[in-house]
Amino acid sequence: MKYKSLAIIFSTVLTSSICFAQTTVVEDFKKTETTQQGKEYPQVNSEGRVRVQISAPEAKKVQLDIGAVKYDLVKDDKGVWTGESAPQDEGFHYYQLNIDGASVPDPGSLYFYGASRWSSGIEVPAKDQDFYALKNVPHGEVREVTYFSKTSNSMRRCFVYTPPGYNTNDKKYPVLYLQHGGGENETGWSSQGHANLIMDNLIAEGKANPFIIVMDNGTWARPAQSAPQGAQGGRPGLPEGWADGFKNTLLNDIVPMIDANYRTLANQQNRAMAGLSMGGMQTRIITLANPEVFSHVGMFSGGSISTEDISKSPNFKDKVKLLFISYGSRELENPREGSANPKTTTEDLKKAGMNTHFYVSPQTAHEWQSWRRSLKEFAQLIFK
Repeated sequence: MKYKSLAIIFSTVLTSSICFAQTTVVEDFKKTETTQQGKEYPQVNSEGRVRVQISAPEAKKVQLDIGAVKYDLVKDDKGVWTGESAPQDEGFHYYQLNIDGASVPDPGSLYFYGASRWSSGIEVPAKDQDFYALKNVPHGEVREVTYFSKTSNSMRRCFVYTPPGYNTNDKKYPVLYLQHGGGENETGWSSQGHANLIMDNLIAEGKANPFIIVMDNGTWARPAQSAPQGAQGGRPGLPEGWADGFKNTLLNDIVPMIDANYRTLANQQNRAMAGLSMGGMQTRIITLANPEVFSHVGMFSGGSISTEDISKSPNFKDKVKLLFISYGSRELENPREGSANPKTTTEDLKKAGMNTHFYVSPQTAHEWQSWRRSLKEFAQLIFK
């Protein structure tokens, strides 16, 4: 019995030592660009762990909620809670704090619109972050534009990126209509995505031709009585016509408004559409139905287009100059059950004579770093 007890104790100590070694945190935490000015937290370390801190003396339990995982924070004798996450992927992540069951933004971070609310965000420094860094190069402008939509009988807002030099010349430019994902809005691509900085840097390096980018709100609401009707737009469970509202607004209000108020090359050859996730699914539906409007198509983590799709849209193959499909590598490791392989469908279209490009963002999932990289690659291929 004595030897057995000693063995159990030794095993427990050994296991505890291993667990401790596995959870040792590197103490080189620093503030990031998403930490509010004058605040010390949130912070990120070299492992990609996110550390937060909040004063909540009366709280019973506080957690950091990031990446669909909740991490318990520890309270000190002054009522200040501190804790950190496991290592996160490089790039931008939404997060929130959970205080006694209530999910709230972190008062130390900047706020970003995601998951259908204003929430906290953290930037985990990436090895390739130079392509969206703020540099001393000529910069374009991101303009907030308010307009009336006859389609929805409402006032709407979009953001318009004009490239460097737009204000000092009389040139006309191509236009990319660039859409956000589900639960996000028209602020996403310029705020979380840094689309303007990506373009400024590419143009400065001579890697992309200048063009205008229009970022509008493609949010839609499921009709109260609608029921799932099979796969629509690349995802199961979406009702028939789910993208019609934004499609009609885009074609009847947004495109004419942009062409009327900006110096655009107002033709199909100089008009592109792209989007991430839900925005990619909208892009798929809208461009397949209207190949006479858009000549360059980009879908970032938003499904793919098959040979069967273009057989139902015969002008798509002839009129579209480029079809760009992209995913994060981790997304491809865990494909949606029953969904087509996007790489295979894209290669099939290439064999059928279309100009297609398939891009994989290394070591990222369904997240902004995948989509930033996708825009960088897509921008270098269009309007050539």
